[in-house]
Amino acid sequence: MLALTVRPAPAQQLGYKLLGSAGIDAGVQPPPGLTVIDQTLHYGAGELRDRQGNIVPIDGLSLSATGTALGASYTTKPRRSPYLSFAFGVPVASIHVNSSEPAASLNGYGFGDVFLQPIKVGWREGRYDVVAAYVAYAPTGRFEPKGGAGPGRGYWTHQISVGGALYADSSRARRITALASYDQNTRKQGIDVRRGNMFQVQGGAGANVRKVITVGVAGYALWQVTADRGTDIPATLRDERSRVFGLGPEVSVTIPRWQTRATFRVERDLGARSRPTGQVIAFGLYWRASGAR
Repeated sequence: MLALTVRPAPAQQLGYKLLGSAGIDAGVQPPPGLTVIDQTLHYGAGELRDRQGNIVPIDGLSLSATGTALGASYTTKPRRSPYLSFAFGVPVASIHVNSSEPAASLNGYGFGDVFLQPIKVGWREGRYDVVAAYVAYAPTGRFEPKGGAGPGRGYWTHQISVGGALYADSSRARRITALASYDQNTRKQGIDVRRGNMFQVQGGAGANVRKVITVGVAGYALWQVTADRGTDIPATLRDERSRVFGLGPEVSVTIPRWQTRATFRVERDLGARSRPTGQVIAFGLYWRASGAR
């Protein structure tokens, strides 16, 4: 009876800037309540692709980045109003880049850029959800403008997201979700470089195989819609525009007694241009601290 009556901890997100961070709950509107969130992502790559998708010959290239973000999300439903959600997250990241050329090998560790979601609105119906959000990523992490690998990006990012979910029936046991986001980046601190703006889509399809287990396929797609600008961009990198797709399995398990949900997914890069090719491993833990049961 407990498994049937307790709502699972909804899988809110601490931002959608990192590919693979959203999964099959990308466009889902959670019910009211407070959720404490811990999300961990690991990205590993051993290849770099140029603008035509060809491998750039760099001997011994190995890129590894791991980040953990701890935060919280609160959702409320005022009368005669849409759902309103607010969230924040503080990440810690570790970055390692190795190659046969010692000068191109970098290491960095520390706090990353803080995630702030001052407003998210949503509608939750029996057969569909609709969500829209504004998110800001503040350059609070350590950033080294003249070389080195710092966990911070060194610039503000303003993100607008719109998406939703479609359900096969009113039980909401089977769904397809998608969330489209547009990232507008500002100039980097201490260096004349402005990263191009990005458009991405994350989402997937999943089904409840049991009351507490969900399995599915998650994916993502990213296009850089404007070129990087600035006098400090090397000539060989001018007019480069990143593109990548990704796909992989996802599984989640809910523990109703603890009001907790755990998710795990692995997504592989496909069709990369002007960026590394690797895979994302993501793990999330969501504890529903308060809300209707």
